[in-house]
Amino acid sequence: MNPHVSTAAPGFDALPLPPATLQNLARLGYSAMTPIQAAALPLALAGQDLLAQARTGSGKTATFALALLARLGANPQQRSPMGALAVQALVLCPTRELADQVTQEIRRLAAAEDNIKVLTLCGGSPMRPQLASLEHGAHVVVGTPGRLMDHLARGSLDLAVLQTLVLDEADRMLDMGFFDDIVTVVKQCPKQRQTLLFSATYPEGIAKLAAAFLREPKEVKIAAPAPSVAAAQIQQRFVQVSEEDRLHTVGLLLDHVRPARTLAFCNTKQQCRDLVAVLRAQGLVALELHGDLEQRERDQVLVQFSNGSASVLVATDIAARGLDIIGLEAVVNVDVSPDVATHTHRIGRTGRMSAEGQAEGAAYTLASLDEMGRVGAIEQAGGFTSQWLAVDSLAPSEAGPLVPAMATLQILGGRKEKIRAGDVLGALTKDMGFAAAQVGKINVNEFSTYVAVARGVADAAVRKLNAGKVKGKSVKVRRL
Repeated sequence: MNPHVSTAAPGFDALPLPPATLQNLARLGYSAMTPIQAAALPLALAGQDLLAQARTGSGKTATFALALLARLGANPQQRSPMGALAVQALVLCPTRELADQVTQEIRRLAAAEDNIKVLTLCGGSPMRPQLASLEHGAHVVVGTPGRLMDHLARGSLDLAVLQTLVLDEADRMLDMGFFDDIVTVVKQCPKQRQTLLFSATYPEGIAKLAAAFLREPKEVKIAAPAPSVAAAQIQQRFVQVSEEDRLHTVGLLLDHVRPARTLAFCNTKQQCRDLVAVLRAQGLVALELHGDLEQRERDQVLVQFSNGSASVLVATDIAARGLDIIGLEAVVNVDVSPDVATHTHRIGRTGRMSAEGQAEGAAYTLASLDEMGRVGAIEQAGGFTSQWLAVDSLAPSEAGPLVPAMATLQILGGRKEKIRAGDVLGALTKDMGFAAAQVGKINVNEFSTYVAVARGVADAAVRKLNAGKVKGKSVKVRRL
């Protein structure tokens, strides 16, 4: 395997992509390629197998999405022997949350193509709707190993003409014990295919996967900044607290700093619940994310936080795995992380990686006297001297409680009812008179559609939608 490392960041017009795709990329805000895109896309578009090292937020999703969409373009209407659309690309992900994010990104990048169907197959969702969708087929399937194995065993998923296989965040799939499951799925794929493997690290299992399933792969390594470098790009502040005032201090800090969206990490599920209760009592719109939530609740929490309808997401480390939330202004460590690696991973959530490989953001860590040893370990690993904020310096804002700009409405009806984001936007703006600027992100799921609207018009939007129609049909709407 020959390593390829890119230092330049050319535009996407340097690639052999159709004009419609380039126009769509420009519309979506893609300009210069990130290092992983510049290094990997020319190879992937040329049909090479890839073993690529890149972290979350580096632009890897667009890398493999553009590659698999380019291969689809040759024969987009290929059918299986049963007459359904043939699955030509398969993306394996470690978690449902990552699979959902990958699916959304592929759909955005496929907007220039004609009716590219992308289907998500993950555990935690009912099997019956997935089986019904698979009867019609899909161009691209994104899923988790366990659920993909279930469909392969049932015969509901046919990979006979698969052209592109992607293993996304392969190291995390191995950490979660999916090695044998991955092997089972990959063995169902045609040997004559392109395989793109992406991993942030290279544990022993990655070499085994690469040796077994990749054909003369090109190796692309984009060096992630060392923890000390990454930490240096993020503004870190520490706050000394007493144990009894810890949760109350989080609210004081947020009222003083006033970030639009904050991810607060707790070490336990109970502390998540307690902190959310404290923050809500202080007038903040806060949501919790931990392992006790049902998948439906988890989905709604992530929709509300990602579309600007909540100011604070309080999560455990395990629950936040795989989240790739764009535009976070701050991370708050409610406790000091038990190890340096966890701390570095937490604070890295505050900023996407730029083309120069730098992370930007603000991180605040609350520490009691008992946790000063952990703070010292973080300082030593990061090569910096910590800067402290005194609790009595956290002056409350005269602007009142921090309130998010948006609120989320849930429409009962989604892709199964053929609802598209454009239908909802049209109903709100053309039919009901709301300004386009008052309508935010629209998420269309299988059975529900979530739309962010300006908080001040949310109740009026609920009334008008319930009294009106979307795509010619009456709908039921509620405010989350």
